[in-house]
Amino acid sequence: MIQAQVLGLRKRFGDNEILKGVSLNVDKGEVVCIIGPSGSGKTTFLRCLNLLEEPDEGSYALGENVRCDFGHVGANQRRMIARQTAMVFQSYELFHHMTAVQNVMEGLITPRKMPRAKAKKIATDMLERVGMADKADMYPAQLSGGQQQRVGIARAMALSPDLLLFDEPTSALDPELVGDVLKVMRDVADSGQTMVVVTHEMQFAKEVADQVVFMAGGVVVESGKPADIFEHPQKDATCRFLSNFDLDASDSEATPSDGDSPDVPAPEVPSLDTPLLNTSSTDTDPSDADSPESQS
Repeated sequence: MIQAQVLGLRKRFGDNEILKGVSLNVDKGEVVCIIGPSGSGKTTFLRCLNLLEEPDEGSYALGENVRCDFGHVGANQRRMIARQTAMVFQSYELFHHMTAVQNVMEGLITPRKMPRAKAKKIATDMLERVGMADKADMYPAQLSGGQQQRVGIARAMALSPDLLLFDEPTSALDPELVGDVLKVMRDVADSGQTMVVVTHEMQFAKEVADQVVFMAGGVVVESGKPADIFEHPQKDATCRFLSNFDLDASDSEATPSDGDSPDVPAPEVPSLDTPLLNTSSTDTDPSDADSPESQS
């Protein structure tokens, strides 16, 4: 069963086209890892999935109810996308004046009007799942980066999203803190949560993903099972990118062998996946465009 489908997504910032017709299918319960060099459009694509960035063109199907044209997302469709997605950010994005448990509760109380007692019960359960129950009453300044990110994961999970998005969740962490966050992400994946993860952690993608997508130059160069992408890549751009990583490293995560984020030339011609759903707009109210942010 397809949980999310994107067809022909295009995004421009002024005259600069960042995404050039990206298509992706995500099955229910699937973990999709998106890899590629910095500047390839990975983060921009991820942010389009919950409308933190407004796409210019393309169609979107999410769950059973969202069917929309990215160019004309109505208010009702926008609310449903917000309720059915949640994101874990690179830089945690916690409220510094709130404790860990209050940060997790906030998304349940303010936008969803959940009673405080029920929200606290869910928040406490989520913090326990990520190993942060004993830090529930601490403020972000009292927590390490890895601990803050685990609170961010708990906050996203508390919303019970149909689609959980991770934007390079370990990129801002010291190396010794990365393992704890990746372990939590593995546990979340094992629970059956549908996930789309932008990452430079190649070993994580190889071991945890059901589908790996390699992006460069604003297009999907190739995608497939981890074994296909990491062991038998078909495109030169993919081979060049992966050659920068030691995937046989003895430690838990593969590390770049020559630079953290290698540049790879963009392929000449993008290809789009064959549509699996008949997506059409059900609401034609125009929406305002967000200002450009990260393009990585």
